[in-house]
Amino acid sequence: MKSFIAIFITLISLQLSAQTSINGTITDVKNNPIEGANVYLDGTYDGATTNAEGQFSFKTTESDTQTLTVSYISFETYMMSSDVSTLNSLKITLRDDVNALDTVVLSAGTFSAGDNSKVSALTSMDVVTTASALGDFVGALQTLPGTTTVAEDGRLFVRGGEAEETQIFIDGIRVFTPYTPSANNTPTRGRYSPLLFDGITFSTGGYSAEYGQALSSVLLLSTIDEPTQEKTDIGIMSLGATLGNTQKWERSSLSVNASYINLAPYQAIFNDRNQWHKPFETISGEAVYRYKTNNGMLKLYSAFDKSNFELTQEDINNPEGLCFKLDNSNLYLNGSYTEKLKNRWTLASGISYTHAKNKVNINADAIDDTEKSIHAKLKLRKSFNNRFKLNFGAEYFTTHFSEMFQNETIQPLDYGFKNNISAAFTEVDVIFSKKLALKAGLRAEYSELFKEATIAPRFSLAYKTGAKSQVSLAYGDFYQNPNSSILKFEQNLEAQQTQHYILNYQYNNDGRIFRAETYYKNYNNLIKYDTEFASFDANYNNSGNGFAKGLDLFYRDNKSIKNIDYWVSYSYLDTERDYNNYTQAAQPNFANKHNVSVVGKYWVENWKSQVGFSYAYASGRTYTNPNEDGFLNAKTQSYNSLSLNWAYLLSPQKILYFSVNNALGFKNVNGYQYANTPDINNNFARRALKPAADQFFFVGFFWTISENGTDNQLDNL
Repeated sequence: MKSFIAIFITLISLQLSAQTSINGTITDVKNNPIEGANVYLDGTYDGATTNAEGQFSFKTTESDTQTLTVSYISFETYMMSSDVSTLNSLKITLRDDVNALDTVVLSAGTFSAGDNSKVSALTSMDVVTTASALGDFVGALQTLPGTTTVAEDGRLFVRGGEAEETQIFIDGIRVFTPYTPSANNTPTRGRYSPLLFDGITFSTGGYSAEYGQALSSVLLLSTIDEPTQEKTDIGIMSLGATLGNTQKWERSSLSVNASYINLAPYQAIFNDRNQWHKPFETISGEAVYRYKTNNGMLKLYSAFDKSNFELTQEDINNPEGLCFKLDNSNLYLNGSYTEKLKNRWTLASGISYTHAKNKVNINADAIDDTEKSIHAKLKLRKSFNNRFKLNFGAEYFTTHFSEMFQNETIQPLDYGFKNNISAAFTEVDVIFSKKLALKAGLRAEYSELFKEATIAPRFSLAYKTGAKSQVSLAYGDFYQNPNSSILKFEQNLEAQQTQHYILNYQYNNDGRIFRAETYYKNYNNLIKYDTEFASFDANYNNSGNGFAKGLDLFYRDNKSIKNIDYWVSYSYLDTERDYNNYTQAAQPNFANKHNVSVVGKYWVENWKSQVGFSYAYASGRTYTNPNEDGFLNAKTQSYNSLSLNWAYLLSPQKILYFSVNNALGFKNVNGYQYANTPDINNNFARRALKPAADQFFFVGFFWTISENGTDNQLDNL
């Protein structure tokens, strides 16, 4: 018995003597001790927790090389492999976890919408529930700061830039013809339904090197990756009808939408200032097919629409009016594929094809134009770690535009051009800490039409000034070729160019967000010509220039008042240009110095209703009064509009929807048209260019049929 006890004691002594002590201290980057950090050897039960001084100590019987792991919430996990005999008196520093929600975000010049964004100024629901938008995502974005109210146009005018300076991309691939055509003094709409998109990023400047051919801004639309369930959406409206259906399978899904719009019944009840011979009519359809591979996603998006109308509009120089007839068809195809490769590489590729055809008759003039465009893109992204990411790729644009002009007095004339642009880009994201991040990139383009190469550096820097606030800086060079209205007549030109300088402050705290952003844009190489309008007999050059500077403010709050969500936007814009046929530098006639937008939404539980309003104010725009000396020497009255909407849930899946634009009937004036010749008193007569209608009414019934029996289209109205 004594021998057994002696052997047992000896074995215990040997085991204790074989144990190794592991100890050290854990601190953050400011040398503050971290209490409660978990420290352990991978694959074992050996470990400890740090005390108030950040110290830890434990013993192990493991030998040879082991991996010591240190983890603590909001810090990056630390791992080191070494012989256990060396794991003592350690001094380990943990770095902030830069994937945390409170990490600084590069936000200068950018508004994000959607659940995938860390900081969203708008949600995906907001894009289509704004009273003044009438279901158009472009209309909703016009309530954000940085945009200019050009009521008769309907497109995005951003920070002193024309609408053509904003480009739209779907899943990273260019959309060449994003708007439906319309008559003069009649606003257009975006072609694409918001039903198929779950993310929107609207950059008012300083955007990534990945995107080019846009002097002012880019709008990035992301289609839904995977629908939540199978469903059918039915809409019956005062303007027409819509039908949508989504089907899901194990690895794939298909969503389709179709709509038919005809303004004839509406025009029969509510006359406007136009003399309609054939009210606006359009039929359109969209489809998205998605297929999930083991490590990737294939998306095929297609959209087609065909529209036509004919009307006569008042014209001060033509007693019989101006007869305008249009027949348009547009096909857009978009395919994209993304895949996660080995070693933290990601591949993204895509291609789009556009075929757009317009047949226009203006009195005796007939214009037929066709545009065929392709955009192909390949991008690779390498995530070396959470703090350093590399993004690079190449893309190719090709456009073939042709136009035939004819009337009774001349032989048919043919115009057109072919333009191919090759581009390459590279960009790095460096997150130094949770407080400091940098994005720097370079974009190179070559235009075969101009035989010209351009190099455009871009960078943005963000610093977190507090737990809820940050500041950002951005700079970039941007190039864009002239549009088809110029290139069809003259190709011996150069790309237009601008530089953006942006300073941004943002505060975000539990449903409340405030943004203040100031900017300066410098334009060079703008197109100039010496005729009243761009025409075949004009002389063209790149001698134009200009600037735009201003301040944008945005505040949103959906927490302070129960069931009420609202946002307020204000923009101040100071801009001048010397371009087109301008005789001198002046504030262009599409620019307002002051723009204000207020949007509010209120959920009324007892009524099972969401009610909302949208108010827009814009100071007057310039125009030239030939009865006075000077160029662009006068301004219109201020623009005002108050829009209201009401969505009433008849049942969980049935909605009755009402809206009215400009509910108070403000008499807005978009500009003036003057007579070509003066009267006997040497005075040029004029007429006001008013909206076709002072108000617009909409009524719709929307019904969703789905698996769970509760989903509805409230977030699409």
